[in-house]
Amino acid sequence: MWTCERCGAAVEPGDPARLAWSVEREPDGRESALCPACAREHVRDIEARLPREWW
Repeated sequence: MWTCERCGAAVEPGDPARLAWSVEREPDGRESALCPACAREHVRDIEARLPREWW
């Protein structure tokens, strides 16, 4: 299950809505996920590669 790190929304592994989530994988294997609503809200911050603390 993924949980949005901004709002806490969750999605189960078999749910087709999971395709709309934004997931980032760190070199050490950790994953961070954003739900579609939070990803849309912060798309400029994500594309500008601003630190998560900024947004």
